[in-house]
Amino acid sequence: MEFEQILQNLKKKIYHPVYFLCGDEPYYIDLLSDYIEKNVLNEAEKGFNQIIFYGKDTELVTVIETARRFPMMANQQVVIVKEAQAYKKLDLLEKYLEAPQKSTILVFNYKYGKPDGRTKVVGHLKAKGIYFESKKLYDNKIPGWIDEYVKSRNYSITPQASMMLSEYLGTELSKIANELNKLFIVLPEGTRLTPEHIEKNIGISKDYNVFELTGALGERNVLKANRIIAHFGANPSANPIQLTTGVLFQYFSKLFKYHFLPDKSERAAASALGLNPYIARSYIEAAKRYNPTKLFEIIGILREYDMKSKGLESSSGVSDLDLQKEMIYKILH
Repeated sequence: MEFEQILQNLKKKIYHPVYFLCGDEPYYIDLLSDYIEKNVLNEAEKGFNQIIFYGKDTELVTVIETARRFPMMANQQVVIVKEAQAYKKLDLLEKYLEAPQKSTILVFNYKYGKPDGRTKVVGHLKAKGIYFESKKLYDNKIPGWIDEYVKSRNYSITPQASMMLSEYLGTELSKIANELNKLFIVLPEGTRLTPEHIEKNIGISKDYNVFELTGALGERNVLKANRIIAHFGANPSANPIQLTTGVLFQYFSKLFKYHFLPDKSERAAASALGLNPYIARSYIEAAKRYNPTKLFEIIGILREYDMKSKGLESSSGVSDLDLQKEMIYKILH
């Protein structure tokens, strides 16, 4: 069952005896678990009927014994197991799942992974309860997720602002949501979020950021690229070289892929590369300035400087700023 359907059922008070929430993306796991924790029971009922365990501190047999109990002065009890990934074996659940307690809602938060899908217990979980896998989003899906999240809060966002956030905050959805929520607090509903809003309220420079750096490199604008790198050197904690090399690797990999697309139209390229159509135009123009041979060389350069930034293949004492300057010079020449 998908996230939205599970959440809608919970809001309609359609409950299942077991919720097994697993996967590499903790954001959706937390949303579902938190909703159950806050909304299934009222405050008076929670005192006797809502129990929260932690997998690293509680034996699974204790969880099951608790789940078999009847609620006190309520129709249901809620048992939530956080950090359930601490349980290496879930075999004890099989017997409970044969006849789960109908008045118990048992929730497992199994983050950063999932149990072996070939085991009997997973089959039982899918048959008797809700088995939900929260999958990590790929980098190219993050701007679209940001757009949808902003829209769901009755705001909108420019493509440039969306790319700024995705480049700097990565793929951790809870982190992105937290930063966007800061904007929603200070800006009136209906606002179109811009790079200026992000710079003022989140602290990401609208002129000196990795998104602007990719644009400067795409245009082969030597002066602008070096100004941005100099700013990075003056603010190393906010602009670590590992972030720069990671973003540039994604950028130049897309340019390389573009050269081999059967359909190079703007719309087809945007779809194939996972880009906003507005952003896709700049990628197409940049690809015209870098042939496949040069792009293959650049990808090698980025790998080289990523290794050097981690202390490999580099003499000691070389600053991150010097490494970034060298890297940008080699990319542009």
